[in-house]
Amino acid sequence: MALSLDTRLTELLGCRYPIIQTAMGWIADPTLVSGTCNAGGFGFLAGATIVPEEVEMDIIRTKELTDQPFGVNFHMYQPNAAEIIELVIKHGVKAVSYSRSPGKEMIARLKDNGVVCIPTIGLPKHAVKAIELGADAVTVQGGEGGGHTGSVPTTLLIPQVIDAVGDKVPVVAAGGFKDGRGLAGALAWGADGIAMGTRFLMTKEAPVPQATKDRYLNCHNPSEIIVSTAMDGLPQRMIMNKMLAELEKAGTLKRLLIAMQNGLKFRKYTGASLIGLLKAALDQTKSGDLTMAQSIMSANAPMIIQRAMVDGLPDEGVLPSGQVAGTIDELLSCEEIINGIVTEAGERLTELAGRVNDSPRA
Repeated sequence: MALSLDTRLTELLGCRYPIIQTAMGWIADPTLVSGTCNAGGFGFLAGATIVPEEVEMDIIRTKELTDQPFGVNFHMYQPNAAEIIELVIKHGVKAVSYSRSPGKEMIARLKDNGVVCIPTIGLPKHAVKAIELGADAVTVQGGEGGGHTGSVPTTLLIPQVIDAVGDKVPVVAAGGFKDGRGLAGALAWGADGIAMGTRFLMTKEAPVPQATKDRYLNCHNPSEIIVSTAMDGLPQRMIMNKMLAELEKAGTLKRLLIAMQNGLKFRKYTGASLIGLLKAALDQTKSGDLTMAQSIMSANAPMIIQRAMVDGLPDEGVLPSGQVAGTIDELLSCEEIINGIVTEAGERLTELAGRVNDSPRA
């Protein structure tokens, strides 16, 4: 009999397998999300880098491509957050994911309409706070993860968070996952599933230009995927390339000037005015998440990432990536990845149970 991989996460989200595809800006589009969901996982659309009208079109397109539940990701403090929330409710989207401190009113609005809330956190205390605010599950990203990340390795962080939150909500492990061994390990730690970004970026369905995908595939050394604060003042893991090296050398003033320029360009994707951008930055500053300088610099990231992920110029943009990219050497479809993970996880868990049961007593 095949081993069941049903967990509290699959029950909460209505998916077949406890595997989440995270919402990467410019990458997590309807094709990638539907590919994930049709294969039995749960995908999140990226809603933080496009205007609400495009978010709505992506939601509608995803529903055309799959009859499975999916989610939308956005930043609670982006200027159009309230509009995204109303679109999620309007179209019956199953879940939302977000990071940084959210507003209680926004979470209440979502939960009152049956939307599952899953924040991404990096410390046990943040998980506890997120649950107090109404989170239905938490995604916990260890230091190996791509994009904004912390310093605690996944192997240490996941057990810490599980101890802190107990059995209150499902815990999703993120940072360094790509295969069934990782899923089996996460379940053994007490997590309810895994979330992957980089592995889904490196798929046939991801809308990333081939030149950029090739740059990821050619990164054979995890140590080349470093943590830098040069992008927006916060620790962010990226593949070292020409653009990142230039940002590392730039002084604070030059970075801020670049960020302001890119922030103004980014307005067309969020629909925000200059006043709206400054207000969002001020809100984040008041919440204690970011300094004003960091908030302004955060507008820098999407436009520089776009150069690699949309324009196909990997040396002129930055390449957010988990360290796991250094161990991946082929592009597979979402279905191939998920089927492989499920098969291998089942084999590993069955083998482990047999190994323990067959062990002689001392």
